[in-house]
Amino acid sequence: MRLTDLEMGQRARVQGFSQGYRFQGKMQQYGIFQGDEVRVVRKAPLRGPILVAVSGREIALGRGIAEKILVTPEEG
Repeated sequence: MRLTDLEMGQRARVQGFSQGYRFQGKMQQYGIFQGDEVRVVRKAPLRGPILVAVSGREIALGRGIAEKILVTPEEG
């Protein structure tokens, strides 16, 4: 499942990235690592950015980037 598939308020665990090492390095600069818990705070309409909470802060990600982040939804 991709980060873009989550609903607002839903939590998930980052399982990996659908791109190579360069993309993974970019995610590390954002502070998003494999195994992190993320929560979708807001999804802008019309394919706008997705605001996620991760590691105690909020990060706005474009849809193109968010589609490359693979997650597993958390139950409850």
